Amino acid sequence: MKIKSNRKCAAEKVVARKVAKPEAPKAAKPAKKPVTFTVHAERGKDVYVAGEFNKWDPTAKKMAYKARSGVYAAKINLAPGTYQYKFVIDGTWCADPENAEAVANDQGTFNSIVTVK
Repeated sequence: MKIKSNRKCAAEKVVARKVAKPEAPKAAKPAKKPVTFTVHAERGKDVYVAGEFNKWDPTAKKMAYKARSGVYAAKINLAPGTYQYKFVIDGTWCADPENAEAVANDQGTFNSIVTVK
């Protein structure tokens, strides 16, 4: 059975609204921790620390001579992880002589390792 009606349905105006998507919670970045690198070298040398943390730039982080202790030192803030590094003393790349943790590199020498927790 069919029902006939002369009434037309009232056209409703449809408004589309853009609804903001709920943002996913951002993962907190791990806090960086200060790591102090030290190396014994004669006073007056140009001493730098280079590694994965500064794209192996041999002049990115100059180390300061500490007269009281007789060492060069530099502090770098690093996120937790493991990093390879070397010292550059007057243009010569040197593994850290006081760090037994090292890994062979593609140059036939060793890179020192530091782990930040």
